Order: sequence, then C-alpha cells, then structure tokens
Amino acid sequence: MKIVERFNRLLRSDVHGMLEQLEERSLLLKQHLREAEMELARKRAEAEALEEEERRLGEELARSEEAVRTLDADVELALAQGEDDLARFAVRRLLPHRKAAEELARRAGEVKEARQRLGERLEEQSRDFGELRERVRVRLAAAREERERTTPELSEVGVANEEVDFEILRRRSAGGAREEIA
Repeated sequence: MKIVERFNRLLRSDVHGMLEQLEERSLLLKQHLREAEMELARKRAEAEALEEEERRLGEELARSEEAVRTLDADVELALAQGEDDLARFAVRRLLPHRKAAEELARRAGEVKEARQRLGERLEEQSRDFGELRERVRVRLAAAREERERTTPELSEVGVANEEVDFEILRRRSAGGAREEIA
C-alpha cells in the first residue's frame, strides 16, 4: 500500500515538474517575442526619424541651391556690367553658400543611404518576426496540448479493487472504534 502511495506521489511530482518546465519555456518564448517586437518598433521609429531628417535636409538643400543660383546670377551681372568690386562682393557671398550646399548634399546622400539600408534590414526582420511569431504560436499550442495530455485527471488515476476494499475496511474499523469510545 505504501508503495502505491509513493508511486502516485512520484508520478504527480514528475508531472508537476514537467509542467513547470513547459511553463518556463512558454514564458521565455513569450518574453523573446516581446523583445523582438520592441526592437522592431525601435527600428521603425529610427527609420521614421531618418526619413524626417532626409526631408529636412532636402528642404535646406533646395534653399541653399536657390541662394547659389541667385548669387551666381549676381556675379554674372556684375561682370557683364564691368563692376569688378560688386562681382568680388557677390563671389565672397557665393562661395560659403556653395560649400554649404555641397555639405548638405553629401549629408542628405548619407542619410538617404542609411535609411535605405535600415529599411532593407527592417523589411527582412519584419518577415523574420512574422515567422518567429508563427513558430512561437505553434510551440505554445504544442506545449498546451502536451500539458493537457500529461496532466492526469482524477478519473484517469487507476485505483485497484484491493485499494477500495482496504479503504472500506479502514472506515469500518474507524467507525467501530468511534462506537466503542461513545
């Protein structure tokens, strides 16, 4: 009898241990999935920031190029009229604007390239995340099925006829002992 009780206790403890392991794995899977989703959101925000910077640099570049065109026209006009002093004045103003426009164009190109690289990585990671989410969903469903399959229900625990007979004898003898005390 003690052996059967010990065996039942051992069986229950093994089932509980397996359930705890499955639950821990499920929690880890869910946590990794949340972290991947947060990383994707961070990269999307970074891509939006790069897009905004690219737009801003484009506007600045357009203004700078317009200033270069205007000053270049002023230099041409002054030279055509023989006004060398005015031409030098316009050139002094033109050169810094031209350098600024070149720097803005270089910076805008870098930002555009960085945004494109990030966009490609983001697209690839979004696909990977979708696949990961599906794999996690399948794993969690399998773990749930395994947990349901391995969790013994009370009706499934086998009870031998002899165990039932011993329980009845115990209760009868306990009842008889109570009657003697009274």
